[in-house]
Amino acid sequence: MSFIDSNISINLVLFRSGDEQVFKLIFDNNYERIVGFCIQFIPDREEAKNIAQQAFIKLWTNREEVNTLNGIRAFLYTAAKTECLNYLRHEKYKQNYQKDTLQKREELLNREVLESFNFDRLEYMELEEMIQDALEKLPEKCRQVFVKSRFEYKKNHEIAEELGIAIKSVESNITRALKILRKELKDVLPLVLWMF
Repeated sequence: MSFIDSNISINLVLFRSGDEQVFKLIFDNNYERIVGFCIQFIPDREEAKNIAQQAFIKLWTNREEVNTLNGIRAFLYTAAKTECLNYLRHEKYKQNYQKDTLQKREELLNREVLESFNFDRLEYMELEEMIQDALEKLPEKCRQVFVKSRFEYKKNHEIAEELGIAIKSVESNITRALKILRKELKDVLPLVLWMF
């Protein structure tokens, strides 16, 4: 192990154990990047900064789950993406947007995250194809429920009414879909966890 690799390993151990100095270093090195990512989709800079700060709070509270330094940035983008989508969903002036507008924004967020990891277009298309293939392997009812939940943003009770099934059945189908997808996509799981 080189001196640099040793320092990286030490920083990760210190961060996971709650070293505030290492966390401050991570914050200083990534804060503006995360704010810039958020502001592309949330026009209010102050709100974008709030969302970025929330991402860092989540990182800190879940630091023991991060196993690599590269995972820190992935975690931050994932948390920021989730907060951005929640903001867009819950703000009153966004409620009039069509569901496909929200879906397009999520697709843009997903592409932005992938681009931040220097994926080229071909790699992104291959990843999308892998996800699509995995979805096709789901049982029909399970796939219908999962797509309506994760891609059409419908609530469980809406899905239950639409498909004529119990809410418990909706919940179990989503859980089943996630279990199957995690297995099918295990080789690229760190890249697609935040998509679902």
